[in-house]
Amino acid sequence: MQAHYTRIIFGMNIGLTPRQINGGRVTPTASGWRLEMSAGAARTYRLAQLDDYIDRPAISSPHFDDSREVLPRGRFWHAPPWTLTLRVHLSAANLPGTWGFGLWNDPFGLSLGFGGKVMRLPALPQTAWFFHASLPNWLCLHDDPLPGSGRTIPASGFFAGTFRSLPIPSFLLAPGLLALPFFRIRPISRLFRRLAGRIICQDGLGVDVDVTQWHDYSIRWLNESCTFSVDGNEILSTQILPHPPLGLIIWMDNQFAAWAPDGRLGYGTLENPDAWMEIENLTIQRE
Repeated sequence: MQAHYTRIIFGMNIGLTPRQINGGRVTPTASGWRLEMSAGAARTYRLAQLDDYIDRPAISSPHFDDSREVLPRGRFWHAPPWTLTLRVHLSAANLPGTWGFGLWNDPFGLSLGFGGKVMRLPALPQTAWFFHASLPNWLCLHDDPLPGSGRTIPASGFFAGTFRSLPIPSFLLAPGLLALPFFRIRPISRLFRRLAGRIICQDGLGVDVDVTQWHDYSIRWLNESCTFSVDGNEILSTQILPHPPLGLIIWMDNQFAAWAPDGRLGYGTLENPDAWMEIENLTIQRE
């Protein structure tokens, strides 16, 4: 039976549901959680995740059951003004795959509505998070320096950042899936990548800390800006803001995704060692 964990955060029950795939484990600790991923070969996807966009009973009830399903994106919980703070450390730097924590709209979630479940089609990304992506990940759609700042958005490594996409309805994006076979043709893939860069805005900045040591991280999402801080020091403030509502996610896995400037498109899983991430003192403030 799958467990569900609840913390009282500023007077509200925030239910976090674990997802544990192929050796991924989530364990509650005295002040937070430990996410673990067992060592394994590249051919198998492994995931340890906590999120709060599983359907659940009213806030007044602490009880859950395993029949809950993913919420429709319109019923996700979080919108500005909103602040997340937490302490994090990891077993090693530059772990293969991805890990992170923050907000997103679960854009790749898919349900066709069978069995009475909610229909959910893929959507364009809306995010505000701290994200680590090892090579060969390439997660930046904007190759030129940002106007005004001259900064280049990281395509991999550990960074703080946001995605804001045009709120195009999912059913209008679905026909684009038919074009996926043509992405093997580099000129066509480059053309689609440039188009994606026009409808998906992005900002980000590399985070230079030793992630194996405890650090305090904060995301403050307001109506006019989103600010990222590490150990009380602001590192990035951006006006590229995701569209609400969003869901909270904390995860580590062994996957990669790359859409490189030359049009090369790649996706898969990586061989990884035993790895863990510990989270403590998570708080959410709704102003």
